[in-house]
Amino acid sequence: MPVQMNAMGRAGNCWGRRCVFLTLLLCINTAMAAQALDVLHWWTSLSERQAADTLARALGEDDDIVWRDAAIPGGAGLGAFKVLKSRVLSGHAPDVAQLIGPTLTDWGELGLLLELDDVAADENWDDALFPTIQSLIRVQGHTLAVPVGLHRINTLYYRPQLLAEQGLRPPRNWAEFERVAAQLQRAGITPLAQSSEPWQVATLFEALLLSETGVVHYKQLLQRRRPDDWFDPRVRRALERLRSLKRWMVQPVVQRSWEVVARSFARGDAAMWIMGDWARGELVSMGLDVDHEFACIAVPGTQGVHLYSVDTFAMLAGNYGKQREQEAMARRLAGIPLQLAYNRAKGSVPVRRDIDPGVLDSCGRDSWRTFGRGSAVQAPSIVHRMATDEAMKDAIIAQVYRYFIDDQVTAIEVQRRLATIVRALQNDTGNRRIPK
Repeated sequence: MPVQMNAMGRAGNCWGRRCVFLTLLLCINTAMAAQALDVLHWWTSLSERQAADTLARALGEDDDIVWRDAAIPGGAGLGAFKVLKSRVLSGHAPDVAQLIGPTLTDWGELGLLLELDDVAADENWDDALFPTIQSLIRVQGHTLAVPVGLHRINTLYYRPQLLAEQGLRPPRNWAEFERVAAQLQRAGITPLAQSSEPWQVATLFEALLLSETGVVHYKQLLQRRRPDDWFDPRVRRALERLRSLKRWMVQPVVQRSWEVVARSFARGDAAMWIMGDWARGELVSMGLDVDHEFACIAVPGTQGVHLYSVDTFAMLAGNYGKQREQEAMARRLAGIPLQLAYNRAKGSVPVRRDIDPGVLDSCGRDSWRTFGRGSAVQAPSIVHRMATDEAMKDAIIAQVYRYFIDDQVTAIEVQRRLATIVRALQNDTGNRRIPK
């Protein structure tokens, strides 16, 4: 800022009106300096950093806002939520925080979040956003967050060349999957990439659960909180399929971050991988080309269904000293230009229904169009904080992980444990909103 530097450089020699004038310039220049927003999130992989940098650059160039990064490592936001709670309790809350799903309701009801009603009205979010997205960010009639990206969890990635070399096509159902996996394994190719990290195991399971139960029963399991629903034979089949898939993975299945799994898949160490579409962003950031070096389809049994998670940012109210910058950030993040640029890097798709799907790659177009068919094909993610509260989410992850790593644990035992947990929690739903 040259004015500020020059004024300071001559301050010792100024006198009278000249000194007053230079001091005034300094004050004005300082007041106009870019305001910083402390942004807490959990985007730390290569593609996630690129996506965050896309947002930060746009805010700096277009709104003169400095994105002060507070990234907390840890898949599924496990670490970030703990840090957020700690900072709020200690009186050092960030200005902006990644808050998603029903947890947004909890924070909103405490009166900790800035209402973005004026921004939503000015930007016509009611018409621009998908209805489900709009409902996710509204609490007690107020808009409390800005949505930035829509992720599809039930995605199966495959390496076209590896399958083509064996004369195979990507599997559309589980019978085809078994045949493809068996032939790949006979050829010395690992059929399925996987980590034993708890949230990654549970992410695989929720896709299998949706595949076996369908959208209606999947939602009922989490909305009605009836213990007996967890004894449904379809839940048992999902658990049994989870265990049976282990034979197509490298043994032992070790804990690796999803970024490490992505690099392994990019090297061709496995032919297929089931993971949310943030993986697509990571693979593209490594230089892989969609439809040629890798491609994606829905997990078998979930064609035409969207298991979703939505990235949203909430503005912490504090003393309202940064409301102008927070509202400017919300406007920018939901605008079409930044929606396209950010989601291209992140692997997700825009939360707006008024974009041109022709600018998306094949994976993105299918995700966006499927979600746009409405609530009948939409299923909220358990693991990624869309479907239920933290207690139920954590219980499901813990029980599924235990079942995955210990072959002595039976499926019926997991069902019984989950039913018991639901019974304990069924009177603790309060007014939480679970997406329909």
